[in-house]
Amino acid sequence: MYKLQLWFFAGICILTFPAYAGLFNDDEAREQIQLLDARIGQLEKSNVRLEEARNKLEEANKQQTGTMLDLLAQIESLNQELRKLHGQNEELVHNLQDAKNRQKDFYVDLDARMRHFEAAEAATQTSQKGEDKSVVEDMAAVEKSAYEVVYAHYKAANYHKVLEASREYLKKFPESGNVPNVHYLMGDAYFSLDDFKKSIASYQVIITKYETNAQVPDAWLNIAACQQQLKELSAARKSLKLLISKYPTSKAAKKAKKRLASLK
Repeated sequence: MYKLQLWFFAGICILTFPAYAGLFNDDEAREQIQLLDARIGQLEKSNVRLEEARNKLEEANKQQTGTMLDLLAQIESLNQELRKLHGQNEELVHNLQDAKNRQKDFYVDLDARMRHFEAAEAATQTSQKGEDKSVVEDMAAVEKSAYEVVYAHYKAANYHKVLEASREYLKKFPESGNVPNVHYLMGDAYFSLDDFKKSIASYQVIITKYETNAQVPDAWLNIAACQQQLKELSAARKSLKLLISKYPTSKAAKKAKKRLASLK
């Protein structure tokens, strides 16, 4: 439209040129037309540049708008993730508090068992001296309380306390039917503390002194595990083969076969 207007203006000038023939000759007229054409060309180029600039500006605005939308989407995604993390954190805090409460209850119960055990033991000693035989109904109750203390420490993964309570138990109740179990728990405790040699010694007590005990196959399996940790692979293979040979139908033997295959 702008170009059409320019040419219209140029036509008017040409049509009216005869009226000023006395003022301009042909050469001057041509020069004026050339100047006018040049001016029109410059204006057209300027118009093109302006159009290009406008297009670039519109494109930049579109890109900027797209970038802003992307940023807003990312911010919303981060907000959602943050809300999720806050929720998880609250759940973890709640679970931690529950765990602390359970641990507190456990140690309160354990402390009660210890007091019961100590009172029962003291009463038993008094009974043996003949001072008051009615205080303790049965020595088995005292032994049971002592074993419960050992096992409670084991369940709490308090392995140093397991060893401490186990030594006390074995000293006071060397003939108890729970002695093999106590040695087994000691073996597990030593293993968890990375004392593999003492762990083997504890399991070997079960194997040598209590051959008919149901935990003997598992004791052999655990001995092999200790030997593996000590890099005594030849000894570990020997233990696993002995277990498979002597207790072929046991669950421990099935595990031993898999471990033996991995050691080859």
